[in-house]
Amino acid sequence: MSQYQQDIDSIATLKAAQNGTWDAIDPVYAARMKAQNRFKTGLDIAKYTAAIMRRDMEEYDADSSQYTQSLGCWHGFVGQQKMLSVKKHQGTTSKSYLYLSGWMVAALRSEFGPLPDQSMHEKTTVPMLIEELYTFLRQADARELGDLFKQLDAAQQSGGDVAAIQSQIDNFETHVVPIIADIDAGFGNEEATYLLAKKMIEAGACCIQIENQVSDAKQCGHQDGKVTVPHEDFLAKINAVRYAFLELGVDDGVIVARTDSLGAGLTQKIPVSKIKGDLAEQYNAFLETTPVNSVEDVENGDMILKQDGKLVKPVRLPNGLFKFKDGTGVDRVVLDCVTSLQHGADLLWIETEKPHVRQIGDMVDEIRKQVPNAKLVYNNSPSFNWTLNFRQQIFDAWEEAGKDVSGYDRAKLMSVEYDDSELAAEADQKIKSFQADAAREAGIFHHLITLPTYHTAALSTDNLAKGYFGDDGMLAYVRGVQRKEIREGLACVKHQAMAGSDLGDTHKEYFSGEAALKASGKDNTMNQFDV
Repeated sequence: MSQYQQDIDSIATLKAAQNGTWDAIDPVYAARMKAQNRFKTGLDIAKYTAAIMRRDMEEYDADSSQYTQSLGCWHGFVGQQKMLSVKKHQGTTSKSYLYLSGWMVAALRSEFGPLPDQSMHEKTTVPMLIEELYTFLRQADARELGDLFKQLDAAQQSGGDVAAIQSQIDNFETHVVPIIADIDAGFGNEEATYLLAKKMIEAGACCIQIENQVSDAKQCGHQDGKVTVPHEDFLAKINAVRYAFLELGVDDGVIVARTDSLGAGLTQKIPVSKIKGDLAEQYNAFLETTPVNSVEDVENGDMILKQDGKLVKPVRLPNGLFKFKDGTGVDRVVLDCVTSLQHGADLLWIETEKPHVRQIGDMVDEIRKQVPNAKLVYNNSPSFNWTLNFRQQIFDAWEEAGKDVSGYDRAKLMSVEYDDSELAAEADQKIKSFQADAAREAGIFHHLITLPTYHTAALSTDNLAKGYFGDDGMLAYVRGVQRKEIREGLACVKHQAMAGSDLGDTHKEYFSGEAALKASGKDNTMNQFDV
């Protein structure tokens, strides 16, 4: 017996025990409402989705073609439409997640207005967006199940295939999927990180991504001026997130440790080494220093370290920050990643300056020498010029192989004149296969695009405005939006239903019977789309 049928029976039994005071309650309707609200709290969602991520990680370890994907969403409606699309076109939500980008929260959801990705936005906005995303995904469930219940009623009245529709109800796949949620650098000290992590988990987050930058000097991973923290400081925040998961009963919650060391050349703090070879000593070994041979080499306020039996002073900038040696980024990334995995993180995020499978793979190969099952979440970032990067990669590969590249100017490969060239076609094919290649060759378990819906909103709005305020007028909307919605089967063309009008009508009928005042009658203009 399905859960739906069990609920009908149990509610009927409960109704019978009320001595007639519940006569107006229909157990079938109550069971339907219960099915349409499967997840009662954010913690229910976090526990459910954490199990999905853990299963997906195991499947990836066994077969790297089983990688996962997500798109960054900055509003609940955007996340809902994404998952409706995934389910419609792929037939399942399996291996598809949502990504919550701190960059987009800062740029689009702060009460201060648009902000750069520097942790200046209200930190409470992050759990609020998680809750909003899951509210919209749960509404997608309610809407689709509502349509199935209507089909079931019609089949029962007309003698249709009741069993087939009932099977769809019993085996309904929810739109609720894991969210990888960006907590930036933790928004303060480890206690602040713990408190915010709790709010994010309570809202439904099963996976929290945290980076090793200084919280009050945080920069976007694709901007200059990044400052990292010593390993001990970062591990304390990883511990804080794990304690938050455990306190709330999400024992298999997932932590993504992000390192920005590849592009970060500065540190704010020199940790204290207590034991030879400890993490503090390893971190300090990357500092750029000058030798101290006598007291004359020391200025007022200089700091002196003893390294390898010699006295040195770290190079300190006018802002008080300390500089790492040039060329140490890769080694620092490897140490960051190994250390994070050995101290409680589950997945890695290496922020790179370009999308290059071998660059990522070389670092992962080094990490896997110490942690064989290390795997990554990777940012397929819109900050990369994908077209130029991959055309240059193909150009370099051709040149190395001795192929004639005289017809191309490497510095100008972004030019439209190359769009139909053989080189451009090969580059596009490499872009197309990048995620599968990187999953196989560079240990990438999860591919995400941080800001795609930021850019699609701008592009689609530009296209509509160009025509609508130009010569096309209303045709720009009809041809460019509404007709496409109809032709491509977007449920959103019936925007009243998408916003919950039909659900409300159904509930009114449950509550008031024939006296219900419903919005979906013959004069509802949405009926024009039933063609």
